[in-house]
Amino acid sequence: MAQTELSPESQAVVRNYLWISGLFWLSASVIWGVNTLFLLDAGLTLFQTFIANAAWTAGMVVFEVPTGLVADTLGRRVSYLLSASVLALGTFGYVAISWVGGGLMPFVLVSVVLGLAYTFYSGAVEAWMVDALRSTGYRGDLDPIFARGGVVTGAAMLVGTVSGGLLGMLDLSLPYLARVALLLGSFGVAFVGMRDVGFTPRALHIRDLPREVGSVARASWEHGWRRRSVRLLMMVSLVQFSVGAWAFYAWQPYFLDLLGRPDAIWVAGVVAALIALASIIGNTLVGKILRPGIHRSTFLITGGLAYAASLAVVGMTSSFFIAAGVYLAGVLIGAMARPVKQAYLHEVIPTEQRATVVSFDALFGSFGSVGGQMGLGYLAQERSIATGFMVSGGIAFLALPFLFALRLLGEPADRIRSPEPPEADVGAEVVATEGGRAEGAPR
Repeated sequence: MAQTELSPESQAVVRNYLWISGLFWLSASVIWGVNTLFLLDAGLTLFQTFIANAAWTAGMVVFEVPTGLVADTLGRRVSYLLSASVLALGTFGYVAISWVGGGLMPFVLVSVVLGLAYTFYSGAVEAWMVDALRSTGYRGDLDPIFARGGVVTGAAMLVGTVSGGLLGMLDLSLPYLARVALLLGSFGVAFVGMRDVGFTPRALHIRDLPREVGSVARASWEHGWRRRSVRLLMMVSLVQFSVGAWAFYAWQPYFLDLLGRPDAIWVAGVVAALIALASIIGNTLVGKILRPGIHRSTFLITGGLAYAASLAVVGMTSSFFIAAGVYLAGVLIGAMARPVKQAYLHEVIPTEQRATVVSFDALFGSFGSVGGQMGLGYLAQERSIATGFMVSGGIAFLALPFLFALRLLGEPADRIRSPEPPEADVGAEVVATEGGRAEGAPR
């Protein structure tokens, strides 16, 4: 009988996954509550701030798939270690630029480096955990595990954002220096405790790069774009990320203006902490609500609808408390949908291309984020941030047709499985894809 409970070996894998994810996002989140304020304080205009942030996501667009190649060849551990070290270097670069008054272009260049760092992370840790779990015989649903990861990372972000807000009250560069120190610590923990299990790394030679890049491109096409369910999820990422990154950085000056306290940096830290808390609650509720037979697409549709509505309402109100409360509600429901989407995606991609396809999905999100931050950033400067929120809400509603199309597919991966799956590896059955071509569903 396939194992649907966590064995001691599987529990050890999950513990390591939670430690690594928690430490990484603790490090990353220290600057989140003050990032826009830091860039404005460094002399950038509001539009230039979003240009710098767009450069970060542009870096993710450029490097997302190539760094997926690193994770699928040299290993997930190598990819994570590169992420932590490059992110520490880029974060210190931000501080150095602010010290010397470098202006927009240096911030843009270093933002690209930060984007590179995040692409080394995206997909690699998830792929490491899933492969290691499968190697220990676990064949249960991944949604609760991803939800636990969301709770831990949410708690880490809660601590990180509050700490960053408090440090920012002393000096806006201090959260960045704290992030560098935490990233170096997380590098050490992963170096000792993270080993590739269930996946065999292989050498990557320079002479083989053209062939490997071509192989990655084909894998992204075959197991990503050509599979209709994955393609629909990628389009959802494209739409939702086009507004999500902009909204996260736009609320910082917007909420302080609504409050009438543009210099109250501690308020930004508190709101960022509440966002992390909402994420924790949302991920906690996933495990309580999920039942065998429930459609994952139902969660995704509900989350997409709530998030789109919350963005629109935030732009319509002139009350700080209503805007913050509605935004937090959208974050909470969106957090419930996130691990469900992750689980769906991992159910339909093969082990060998797991990091590559997850990175390809992230590529779509990053591509949408570039356009969203540039367009909405310009709109916010020319009209108002409130207008930007209302428009972003309308854009977010465009994800719903893709989610309804996913629901109509009726794939086995759309349903939460019962506790007693068949003997065969879950997802290994042959399913019919569009056009009638049979394709082995991974895992």
